[in-house]
Amino acid sequence: MNQNVSAGARLDRLPMARFHWKILGLIGAGAALDAFDVYLAAGVAAAMVKQGFSTLQLNGIFVSAGFFGMLIGAGFSGYLGDRFGRRSSYQINLALFGLTSIAAAFAPSIYWLIGLRFVMGIGLGAELVVAAGTLCEFIPPAHRGRWTALLALMINSGLLIATSIGYVIPALGWRWMFGIAGIGAVVVWVLRHSMPESPRWLESVGRLKEAEETVSAIEREVEAQRGPLPPCSRTQNLEVPPQPFRALLRRGMIGRTVTAAITVIAVNVAVYGFVAWLPTFFVREGRDVVTSLGFTLLMSFGAPAGALLGFFCADRLGRAKGLVAFSLATIVLGFIYPHMVANAAIACVGFTLVTCIYVVVTLGLFSYVPELFPTALRLRGTGTAGVCGRLASIITSYGAVLLYAQFGVLGVLVMVSGVLLLLVIAILSLGVDANQYSLEAVSPDTVILDEPFGLQNGDIAR
Repeated sequence: MNQNVSAGARLDRLPMARFHWKILGLIGAGAALDAFDVYLAAGVAAAMVKQGFSTLQLNGIFVSAGFFGMLIGAGFSGYLGDRFGRRSSYQINLALFGLTSIAAAFAPSIYWLIGLRFVMGIGLGAELVVAAGTLCEFIPPAHRGRWTALLALMINSGLLIATSIGYVIPALGWRWMFGIAGIGAVVVWVLRHSMPESPRWLESVGRLKEAEETVSAIEREVEAQRGPLPPCSRTQNLEVPPQPFRALLRRGMIGRTVTAAITVIAVNVAVYGFVAWLPTFFVREGRDVVTSLGFTLLMSFGAPAGALLGFFCADRLGRAKGLVAFSLATIVLGFIYPHMVANAAIACVGFTLVTCIYVVVTLGLFSYVPELFPTALRLRGTGTAGVCGRLASIITSYGAVLLYAQFGVLGVLVMVSGVLLLLVIAILSLGVDANQYSLEAVSPDTVILDEPFGLQNGDIAR
């Protein structure tokens, strides 16, 4: 069939409608459940020790098993998503996470739970890779930054929800936490059957008839909600030959792949090197557990606050400029925070610091990284960066302990600041920002990108 579908151009000119909210809700619900489970692991581990189900040593293996599973899932989902489609990938990983979560609620021993946590981690790592890459392929350029920030808000809220629910784990029991997450995942899996495959991906792999049928159905749905659609401003054939993994390392792509990896590494170092250790830091500084949990809960509001701040600046300031600005702000606050003594100052500066970290999370993970890659390589590129980030999170957990033992909180924050400074250098060196541009316009095969934070050919395919 010789047919020019122009799926990207047709999707980009659509007005925002209930269809887009449905896509956001279906993608965000699964990703938020995954984030909730990741953040809840620490509270569950503590409850298992208290009940005698596990020990501190076995808890360490339990947590590590989840991280190793997430590492594998991040890489595997990229291959699945680019080879078999976005819809197949996110349905497989959500089913894997949901069913193993339900099984974990009935685990007869910690050894069974460790094995289930590893399999669960594969689904967890996969979901967060597929979510942002899939959403950005449906949202028009003028709104893409804000809508990926809304996805981040749903996911980042997992920290606040998990921290809050941590208070009720002793009453309900840790098994209920796995059961709730698992049942929620199964419900979302059923609802996601109504979600279409990405027309951009269908056209890129040559499934032109399906691409045309899917994008036409989307146009009819949006037109029924918003009235006659504006004309399509361009035609563009997205079909490309099969792209091997090594295409990520070719000239024109290697800089993007490295920058994406540094972005995800910086995010993981900041979250798992500082935010995740806040309760421990407070206790070690001499505060009682109740006070420490209170500080942690207050500062955890910085996660959704960071996503909201990202929402307001993603399309105005741009992803690259925003990442640079808030990375530098995090570095400055990181050196101020350890010198705070009064409780009010600790809470205020700490909340602002966590907020800045989660702006970097929002702009980096959910907008900047997926936009760096063309459709045929988007999930493999995002997954490769995710694997690097997961490796960093594993190493960071040990590095934070060593640095804290030697230098206190300042040592940990120097580590975080160093990685964020490397991120700033990488972004400035690459000089790419997809803000307000079509995904096809920022493909390295489409246009030369040599102006800082923008396109050389600014009139191409906005």
